[in-house]
Amino acid sequence: MAAKRRAEVTWRGDLMGGSGRIDRVGSGAFGSLDVTWVSRSEEDSAGRTSPEELIAAAHAACFSMALSHGLAQQGHAPEELRTSATVTFQPGEGITKIALTVQGRVPGVDDDAFLQAAEAAKKDCPVSKALAGVPEIGLDAKLAG
Repeated sequence: MAAKRRAEVTWRGDLMGGSGRIDRVGSGAFGSLDVTWVSRSEEDSAGRTSPEELIAAAHAACFSMALSHGLAQQGHAPEELRTSATVTFQPGEGITKIALTVQGRVPGVDDDAFLQAAEAAKKDCPVSKALAGVPEIGLDAKLAG
């Protein structure tokens, strides 16, 4: 059976002057979140979120799950993976770049094997596949010292 996820949003007004709210998500994992064009297109989000911030969270989580699975399949379950995703949005163009950064504590794995597993996770995680149209998805993967 396929898992389905749902989110509900209300938007009021035009793009530039209007505002929206992510009213709810099906899981109930988080409450309402405000969103505006300014929070999407300018550096200072003033405490509001954007579609790109939510995409960054989804991508970091999906990538971490895929990397964890890939390493465990090789017999090296990670102790910890700390991942960030930075999504660059350019008004008029859309999402132009995503930068994934991961630092892992993985017993029995060297730098090359970790990087190889991270590259595979970047390629194979479902969110990466959904974002295949993004011109650049970069990766910085390192083992914790």
